[in-house]
Amino acid sequence: MAAQDDRSVANRLFFRLFQASNILQKQTVSAVGLTTVQWAVLGALSRRGYEEGIAFNDLTEYLIVSRQSLDGVLKRLEREGHVKRIPHPDDGRARLILLTDQGRAYWESLQPRIHDFYAQGLKSLGFDETVSLLHYLNKFQKDVQQVQPLTLDASTAEEESPQDETTEPR
Repeated sequence: MAAQDDRSVANRLFFRLFQASNILQKQTVSAVGLTTVQWAVLGALSRRGYEEGIAFNDLTEYLIVSRQSLDGVLKRLEREGHVKRIPHPDDGRARLILLTDQGRAYWESLQPRIHDFYAQGLKSLGFDETVSLLHYLNKFQKDVQQVQPLTLDASTAEEESPQDETTEPR
């Protein structure tokens, strides 16, 4: 019974993370006017040390997004004048992604809404709880990044697979 309870809790946790991710996406667009990826890109490019830009590949690794996803977001942010791609000084084939002056001003103008979003999103948690949540999410992220491709033979899959994998247990 303990193994079933473990699977039930794990299923509930992963389902909650899925839901939280979808809620975060909807709420950031509604409250701040950015998708989560746009928010992450602008935030990453606004960090100290990146005034001269960041290599495209380094940005994909930092954000943990696909090249295709990042390229689409960058194209939109470029059209809006918030970022630009410039030749990499050390590699003519590569590009650096740079936050424009307009993009920096836009990012700065969003800060009051962003901080209000954080305050509302974390209102049920005290400082220590927020720090603990961050700690556990960091550990979780590290573990999930190390998950190996899963293989199950047909007999194991039938034994191991609960009936209702994609929904939260009752």
